[in-house]
Amino acid sequence: MGRTIAIIGGTGALGTGFARRWADAGHKVVIGSRTQERADAAAAEAGHGAVGLVNPQAAAAADIVVLTVPYAHHRSTIESIAEGLEGKILVDATVPLMPPRVGTVQLPEAGSAAVEAQAWLGERATVVSAFQNVAAAHLQSAHAIDCDVLVAGDKLAARETVIGLAEDLGLRGWHAGPLANSAAAEALPSATIQITRRYGIDGAGLRITGEPAAEQDSA
Repeated sequence: MGRTIAIIGGTGALGTGFARRWADAGHKVVIGSRTQERADAAAAEAGHGAVGLVNPQAAAAADIVVLTVPYAHHRSTIESIAEGLEGKILVDATVPLMPPRVGTVQLPEAGSAAVEAQAWLGERATVVSAFQNVAAAHLQSAHAIDCDVLVAGDKLAARETVIGLAEDLGLRGWHAGPLANSAAAEALPSATIQITRRYGIDGAGLRITGEPAAEQDSA
């Protein structure tokens, strides 16, 4: 059964890429922006029946909310949508890049952007970290994406839900443990930026190797 997914800050290439792939998988997509005009334009670009709303309305209208804003707007955006997040999963794809040194890991004092988000929201919502290492260009294309996703969060059921969303994008999601482990995923893009620059790999990603044994339950 399809869900209603709001993509907050969804007017860029990453957001519209998410929108197209999730809509193709049978989900209803709402693209959020700070202005209605930009939200409408992005929804029209994404197609597939996507709807545009300003960020607080988009969050309120959704079952699951995905945050794709630059780190500089992380806290202000969460504060603007907090009321609409009650009882929901917030998928935080934020990467704490701090220009101009985007090729150097610079995690916040709390440990990660996702940990910050959970602290700001308290028990209002469940934050799950995912999708930091997925290149927007791959999402925008029609080809299969050779990339895995680390999914971190303190609630197993919420991680399971987000892994399902990753699979709907054509990705393979992995349980990566508690939300504190989101630091690993948030640090990865700075390393892949360096790899892309040095080796000319277009949209370098992550692949977990090896064959899984029987899955173990973990917190």
